[in-house]
Amino acid sequence: MLFLGVDAGTTALKVGLFDENGFAVATASEEYALITLSVDWVEVDAEIYWQALTRAVHRIIAAIPARVNEITALTISSQGETTIAVDQQGRALYPAMVWLDNRARVQAERISARFDPREVYTATGNPEIVPMWTACKILWLKENEPQIFTRTHKFLFVADFLRHRLTGRFITDGALTCSSLLWDARRNDWWDDMLACVGISRAQLSEPVAPGAIIGTLTRAAANELGLPSQVAVVAGGMDQSAGAVGAGNVRPGIISESTGGALTIQATIAKHDLDPNRRIPVNVHAFPGAYFFVAVCPTGGMTLRWFRDNFAQEEMRATQTTNHNGYRMMDDLARTIEPGCEGLTMLPHLMGAFSPEHNVNARGVFAGFTLRHTKAHFARAILEAGAFMLKRNLDGLRALNVTAPEIICTGGGANSSLWLQIKADVLQKPVATLAEQNTVILGSVIQAAVACGAHKNLDRACAAMIHRHQRIEPNPATRAAYIEAFVRYGELYDHLYADKGNGS
Repeated sequence: MLFLGVDAGTTALKVGLFDENGFAVATASEEYALITLSVDWVEVDAEIYWQALTRAVHRIIAAIPARVNEITALTISSQGETTIAVDQQGRALYPAMVWLDNRARVQAERISARFDPREVYTATGNPEIVPMWTACKILWLKENEPQIFTRTHKFLFVADFLRHRLTGRFITDGALTCSSLLWDARRNDWWDDMLACVGISRAQLSEPVAPGAIIGTLTRAAANELGLPSQVAVVAGGMDQSAGAVGAGNVRPGIISESTGGALTIQATIAKHDLDPNRRIPVNVHAFPGAYFFVAVCPTGGMTLRWFRDNFAQEEMRATQTTNHNGYRMMDDLARTIEPGCEGLTMLPHLMGAFSPEHNVNARGVFAGFTLRHTKAHFARAILEAGAFMLKRNLDGLRALNVTAPEIICTGGGANSSLWLQIKADVLQKPVATLAEQNTVILGSVIQAAVACGAHKNLDRACAAMIHRHQRIEPNPATRAAYIEAFVRYGELYDHLYADKGNGS
């Protein structure tokens, strides 16, 4: 049996075809651009998600044409919070408001005035009401695009949107909806109080099923368009955070993983719905049955590097046309020439606001402390160090809750950078480990498909059989003093600019 895993991410959709032992048979990725109409507006034509899925699956099939009939199931996992208003046929009526979108500031304030923040955290696991939450986006549509709101049959997440195109059913799951502000994690159901506040009914949302459940098979139209057998089962895969945790083997307390993709996220599994008494770290529903996890997020942790690549590394990108290196590898080579601490240059990676452990929609990206001596190489390394400092800041918060691990499992595109991995180990003064499959969202989706179809008895056994370690990077003691100083400088810069100045959401 072969299984397809889909990661519908912020800036790219990735598909992987794996066997029941967790080995990749073929992979494909399709990038798409975000539309930033203003500082707070971030959109995508929702149809792009389906087009990207179709192209990626076609590339998979082209790589293994003789094995198409072995494909048994397909699992969709996606970014959370991104909101798509659709008609009865599942066609988008309005551009997808990407999770990074902060246009709903007024609506977030209005919802905040209606609820005690402790009640919100207890019900949803969300520490603050910020504009990116789906509930705020829906209320924004209601108040600013009433014709669209009135015509909307369902409000969907990205995975919901793609599942409907695949099966004809409007289906969601708690591991996907838990960060929307609409989901009551205590009851594992929609939160009626918030639905009433926003002014929608359950009928305007998808039917929830358990993460990992089979929701149907491909419609004839979807099978024909994708080139897949119609008997392929479609499985609910949750949000990318929960699928990624499964793909990293992070399904028990005492394990912490991080993913550096578009965002930098940290996941720590907990056995029950425990909460941070300081309300700084979100709690999400896990794809592992009955479990939850702390999830800390820096929205543009990895995207910051792509922004730098696209705007300031054109020379490196041109060079990739005549070499076997990619633009990121060449930026690594630049950054490697600079000593730890970047000679005083400090970067804050908050290009679209700060989220964890601070909640500040008004925070912005900052480079501070550069002089005539500083070069492009310093700026490239400062971005890598900023990601590591953000990781440490959040892990320090988890440690205060007695949530620790002997090592950190590093996944996502950032795990391709040996320099970034070493910087993280040095800043944390803790070993970091990588896996043979770095896109743990895809692998976690595949693991859920394998369990749903009976290839493995449960997620525990599937993880043991399908996840393979790659390497472990030890911290370099020689860099410890430099990074202690640089991390203090990083914290002081944020506190000087933003501490005690309010969220402004």
